[in-house]
Amino acid sequence: MLRYAMIGGGPGAFVGQVHRRALALNGQARLVAGCFSRDLEKSRVLGAELGLDGDRVYATPEELARLEAGDIDFAVVVTSNEAHYPNVKACLRSGINVMCDKPFTHTPAQARELVDLARERRLVLGVTYTYAGYPMVRQMREMIARGDVGEIRFVNCEYPQGWLAEPVETTGHIQASWRADPERGGGTLSLGDVGSHIEYLVPHVTGLTLTRLAARLDSLVEGRVLDDNGTILTEYDTGARGLYWYSQAATGAVNGLRLRVFGDQGGLEWFQEDPDHLRYTPLNEPARIITRGAPDLLPGAMAYSHTPAGHPEGWLLAFANIYQSFCATLAMGAAVDFPTGEDGLRGVEFIEACLESSRNGTAWVEVGAMGGA
Repeated sequence: MLRYAMIGGGPGAFVGQVHRRALALNGQARLVAGCFSRDLEKSRVLGAELGLDGDRVYATPEELARLEAGDIDFAVVVTSNEAHYPNVKACLRSGINVMCDKPFTHTPAQARELVDLARERRLVLGVTYTYAGYPMVRQMREMIARGDVGEIRFVNCEYPQGWLAEPVETTGHIQASWRADPERGGGTLSLGDVGSHIEYLVPHVTGLTLTRLAARLDSLVEGRVLDDNGTILTEYDTGARGLYWYSQAATGAVNGLRLRVFGDQGGLEWFQEDPDHLRYTPLNEPARIITRGAPDLLPGAMAYSHTPAGHPEGWLLAFANIYQSFCATLAMGAAVDFPTGEDGLRGVEFIEACLESSRNGTAWVEVGAMGGA
């Protein structure tokens, strides 16, 4: 079993619990050390609850990286956005493989530095774009790769949530407070939080490379400084077109990530709130619903499917599937099949391009893409 340390994810931090639970589901790694909070006493309390030795709970991420180098197989960084870069860097410089929450860093320069450092040290660096872990997302990807929709003409991806439809950041809400802070959030609110998932998912599934975009970022809630809604026109290397929409001020929406891909021979649609089904519309034929767990799923989807059809699998298992591939790479040198540091860099370049476009009246901006899937 691999051994890992966690940086961030302290008392009351939702995402830290998710990462720990996802790793526990696979039984591939166990938590042995941590720096969970800037407050050492809070870190110690949580460490004790998690069964850690007191001398392996640290006051700073730098101390953890220095003293745990050689004793752990990887670190998980789940801090607020502004701390991703220094914490990942500290681990890489100590020779520790890293899985980082998204968005990867504040700037492309920071992301590029970390990617280069990981390559130089021959370390494994990943970013948790969770939705790639769903079996039916893999099914969609494999169907497109084998030509089931033909040449892609248009892609539509949307991700509406409604939890920021009111100014909850003014009420002491922990997650909203730091995300809505320009210094800590990195100049974006919802673009970095949910728009980044769209950016990763589209090329991952379609194999398309984004070449340019035109973005309009809005703050729909009065008094909010950063974006809570955005609309983005996209163009790809093949000539295909696309439209992205993300929002966390979509009143009443829950977690409505939806991806639609339309080609000259058919279309595919996947909806995160109904993740076990994929709608396939072949040209001049009746629509078909493909169900997770069915015996004729393609190999990639079957490998990520854990329960029989009709027994729903959800977000936590998708998270676990990302870690399954990451841990297999560390343990056995298996082929990389998880979002990498290069993907994280591409995501930060996307965010920067959207900000530039929106600041300039939704002007078209070339994207410094790192490549497709």
